[in-house]
Amino acid sequence: MRYAVIMAGGTGKRLWPLSRQKRPKQVLKLLDGHTLLRRCFERLAPLFDTRNILVLTNAAYADLVRENLPDLPAENVIAEPAVRDTTGAVGLAAAVVAGYDPQATLAVVTADQVIQPHEVLQQAVKDALTFVDVNPDSMITFGVKPTFPSTLLGYIKCGDARKCPGCRNEIYTVDAFAEKPDQKTARKYLDEGTYFWNAGMFVWKAKTILAALDKFLPQATEPLSKIQAAWNGPDRCSTLEEWFPKLPAISIDYAVMEKARNVNAIRLECRWLDLGSFAALADVVKSDSANNVVVAGPCELIDCKDNIIVTEEKGHLIAALGLKDVVVAHSPDATLVCHIDHAHRIKELLEAIKNHGCEEFL
Repeated sequence: MRYAVIMAGGTGKRLWPLSRQKRPKQVLKLLDGHTLLRRCFERLAPLFDTRNILVLTNAAYADLVRENLPDLPAENVIAEPAVRDTTGAVGLAAAVVAGYDPQATLAVVTADQVIQPHEVLQQAVKDALTFVDVNPDSMITFGVKPTFPSTLLGYIKCGDARKCPGCRNEIYTVDAFAEKPDQKTARKYLDEGTYFWNAGMFVWKAKTILAALDKFLPQATEPLSKIQAAWNGPDRCSTLEEWFPKLPAISIDYAVMEKARNVNAIRLECRWLDLGSFAALADVVKSDSANNVVVAGPCELIDCKDNIIVTEEKGHLIAALGLKDVVVAHSPDATLVCHIDHAHRIKELLEAIKNHGCEEFL
């Protein structure tokens, strides 16, 4: 059977004060009143039975996720008792599903991406599921055709492409994974044409990724086995609380994908964005005639240019005079005002807020 897994555990600190420790970016209503999580679910819903869509999230976010996805069975939201990066989410989902269906195929996606048009991803996922069902020892990842030499994204180096029966997309061999490059290297990757942005999404058999974790990250084997054995019994919660924190905190790319040899890729030619900062809003929200990006209700701007103005409170007026290259982000109890060139320092600002005893605002 086929399952979808949505990883929705990130906090999104660079979107503070909208995103918080108890309210992550996935549930912010920044896309025409919709959340990233909701949009992600809607992309998957035509491909999977809703009962076979799982969401892995931080325990603090579980109720928010259920509220945002009322169509999803409540038990399909799995609360992680500790932060263990993508390997924790991937391993937990695979262990749970394999306990029900040893032959299950999983499509793993993240909740914080903007993908347009969604049909491109849907067809790619269909093709990946078809390929993995025929080649159960293989793992599929997705690479986005780069449009500029980004130094903020990882890359996948792809080799030969081949046709697969029943697939519209070609299947590429993956020769290597590359970390975030410097500007010169990123330009080289773009010019070569064989490097794609790493989209951080995967398709594989549950048993295949569990076997890979056992091989490349043996420290994960016992915790996942304990959790799987207890999942359908009365000790599920206590076993999860005890053993999940013992999983290594490491990304699945580092733990498995960079080491495995049976990795293939499908290229996505679409608009793709990890909405991880205020500056990224400029790529998904239409600006006004003065190039101001406004996500707000009533807003009055005079002699303002190249700004980013954001609030979820549609009844709150934001008014500004003579601003240029400024971020204004309003929430009920905190407001951020900073120059766009300093927006990358928000994590530094949060650390200062914490050190000054104002953790209630984090």
